[in-house]
Amino acid sequence: MSFMENGIKKVELLAPAGSVDGFYGAVHAGADAVYLAGDRFGARAYAENFTTEALLECIDYGHLMGRKLYLTVNTLLKECELNELYGYLAPFYEAGMDAVIVQDLGVFRFIREHFPGWKLHVSTQMTICSGYGSALLKEMGACRIVPARELSLRELVAMKQQSGVEIETFIHGAMCYSYSGQCLFSSMLGGRSGNRGRCAQPCRLSYTAMAGSVKCEECYPLSLKDLCTIEHIPQLMEAGIDSFKIEGRMKKPEYAAGVTSVYRRYIDKYYELRQEMSAEEAAEAYEIADKDRAILHSLYIRSDVQDGYYFRRNGREMVTMKSPSYRGSDEKLLEDIRKKYIDHRRKLPVRMTAVFRVGQPAELAMQWEGIQARRIGGLVEQAQRQPVTEDNIRKQLTRLGHSAFCVDEISISADENVFYSLKQLNELRRMAVAGLEEQILVMRGYGRRKGLVPGEKVAAEPVRADGNAGKGTDWVISICTKRQLETVLQWLAASGCSGKQKGIRIYVDGDLIVQEEGAVNSLCHKLPAGCVLYAVLPYIIRESDRNYLEALYDKVRKSSIFHGFLARSMDGLGFVRQKGNTLPCRVDAGVYVWNTSAGQEISALAEGYCLPYELRASEQRSLLHALGLPCEKIVYSRIPMMITANCLYQTMGMCGRREEYGILKDRYRMEFPVKVNCLHCMNVIYNSVPFSLYSEISKWKGGVDLRMDFTLESAEETEQVLDAFIGGAPLPRWKHKATTGHEKRVVE
Repeated sequence: MSFMENGIKKVELLAPAGSVDGFYGAVHAGADAVYLAGDRFGARAYAENFTTEALLECIDYGHLMGRKLYLTVNTLLKECELNELYGYLAPFYEAGMDAVIVQDLGVFRFIREHFPGWKLHVSTQMTICSGYGSALLKEMGACRIVPARELSLRELVAMKQQSGVEIETFIHGAMCYSYSGQCLFSSMLGGRSGNRGRCAQPCRLSYTAMAGSVKCEECYPLSLKDLCTIEHIPQLMEAGIDSFKIEGRMKKPEYAAGVTSVYRRYIDKYYELRQEMSAEEAAEAYEIADKDRAILHSLYIRSDVQDGYYFRRNGREMVTMKSPSYRGSDEKLLEDIRKKYIDHRRKLPVRMTAVFRVGQPAELAMQWEGIQARRIGGLVEQAQRQPVTEDNIRKQLTRLGHSAFCVDEISISADENVFYSLKQLNELRRMAVAGLEEQILVMRGYGRRKGLVPGEKVAAEPVRADGNAGKGTDWVISICTKRQLETVLQWLAASGCSGKQKGIRIYVDGDLIVQEEGAVNSLCHKLPAGCVLYAVLPYIIRESDRNYLEALYDKVRKSSIFHGFLARSMDGLGFVRQKGNTLPCRVDAGVYVWNTSAGQEISALAEGYCLPYELRASEQRSLLHALGLPCEKIVYSRIPMMITANCLYQTMGMCGRREEYGILKDRYRMEFPVKVNCLHCMNVIYNSVPFSLYSEISKWKGGVDLRMDFTLESAEETEQVLDAFIGGAPLPRWKHKATTGHEKRVVE
């Protein structure tokens, strides 16, 4: 979107549609573009969504009205579902759907290869937080990024400057507590995955929060207030954001239409102000009418509103605390919105000119704003008995039904006593309507796409010859603390394990390397034989982490003990890639590889991947064998249920406290540890019990590296887990209460 409006870049207003009524309401209320889903693969599985036939009609109507449509395919797909993707997408591609919003790297690759030229938008579910990830995805074929909602306006501007990719940000609607795409809470507790569009929203439930001696009785510390940025439209527009997105495909059509109409009004208002004055003067003159503010606050708002992360890092004022429930909506307002924007479909007014001369072909021309379609029909005959009247002709030609047109003016020139059948009149009208539609679509840059690459399934070839297939089992150990590292190294040396195994890979948290470089170097100066060290990049990488990353990279590059990096995000991969890939990089479970296409995409970027938490064991094995890539399987960990920018300590008024962990206790008295990371100003909420495949180890040995992640464990606990998983000792009693996650349970 490069053109300008009154001296500033024109921004796109992007509205949600969870139903056909929602689509027409959004278009009529002034949306420049609408995002919606068909009946598959959308991240709002419980929305009404669209049949293929209805969606194709919306594509044509939207394009005739000058609107764009974006298809959401923003869930993670299993291999069997990827096989169905081609047939699902082909009709929308051929019909000219403008873009696809994607989370899954396999879907991203599939669309790029099979649907030439189709624009790819990266979903907020991919958790892009910096210019590193956005630049990498642009290189891979993305033209637009929907960044994480947690970014500040300054960070968004920096991302755009660094990558040159279009930026789409949320301006209104519900807010997730976790970074989107990094929440496994609903999945692990109830089998309904947010990565599959089926989130059960455990963040909206009550918890008791504890930190040290401070206790916050039952409240809603994970439930964010809804986002409303109408006050900040001038700053957001001046920042050069390309698209303003309204959340809400699960909400009623009246919500989409009403909210869109208000934001449309104030975006246009700011354009008008900027035509007459400077940015500073326009921002000063920009005011919100009380009635418009009341409309926004009356449409499905959860307890109260806040302005998101654009101008803050986090804060208690963003959280509902007392109640996450929605307010009631004004029924009179809903009725007015429905009457104004939904009940009646808008039409393009056309002028018709019809000519009927005996012995000559009938002619019909339709014109809209200088665009004309002229069609020739059959010969006009002399009437033998009943001539067709001018009223008959007018009646038939103006029956435009469900088309996008209405007749504003009609001129008919006909000889006396002529005959032209109703069937012929209807066909002449249909030809003219189709011709004008085609002319308008061509004028707007649309047409039926051709050149699809055949979508037959091709068996995945092993991507690398150095995969794990046929190998013995290597062990991978991830640590967060100095005591854990010390314990692991002592245990390996004492057990002689490294001599028995083909190798030990140790992941050392990057924070530990940066903060205690001397201690790490001293401990690792003489590694047991067969051990290699990798530095772990943060779960989330933001603009504020730039100096940290440079320091970490410099320490690892100059070190004689570190071999490479473990990236936990596309931003981490992008950072390593910008450094020229001089050090090897592997990816963690949060860089999702759910299908062979995703594995093939990752193979060009990293030397190995980690099997995801949300696939069943049988699905993971099929993926492992099909890809033949170096791979890890986590067999022990505390599953990170949420990665958050908001902070439990900040919410409790305890920012700066020394305690490293807090606790959230749910209504079943299950306790979820919360790691407070002040270095990166974020929290990690872990599952209440460990993930343990102690009884399943024998099923995984051979062909995959087995990995243990240590997070909360003391030195003693770390040693006991090593004894059990590698040494074959009985599992300690305190670890019998554990979960096997989705190993035997299907994720929805």
